[in-house]
Amino acid sequence: MADSTRPPGKTTIAPSVLVTIAKSAALQVEGVSRLAQLPGGVNNIFRRGQGDGVRLQIKDDQRVYADIYTILSNKVNVRDTGKKVQQAVERAISQMVGMEVGSVNVHVEDINYPDNTITE
Repeated sequence: MADSTRPPGKTTIAPSVLVTIAKSAALQVEGVSRLAQLPGGVNNIFRRGQGDGVRLQIKDDQRVYADIYTILSNKVNVRDTGKKVQQAVERAISQMVGMEVGSVNVHVEDINYPDNTITE
């Protein structure tokens, strides 16, 4: 009789799925206006798991390390919003794919001021 507790086959998750989850989680945090473009460089072209505003590194096919590049709204506390982004991304990856999150680094690249609020 076969062991019925073990499912047949395996499930693999493409790095782009993790990027999508991280992007969605970050954008749902109040105060995140949008995600920024990743910093440039030739080495970035060949890195795995990249997308606008998100750079992921996956170690041992089990642990995810994320860098999230954000542009925040002008009326938010930057530190508090960064912490909320970290928590949201970690929770989303852990709950949706069951992978451990090693770290989530939030990079605030800019603040989104409406055109009429900047004075010279």
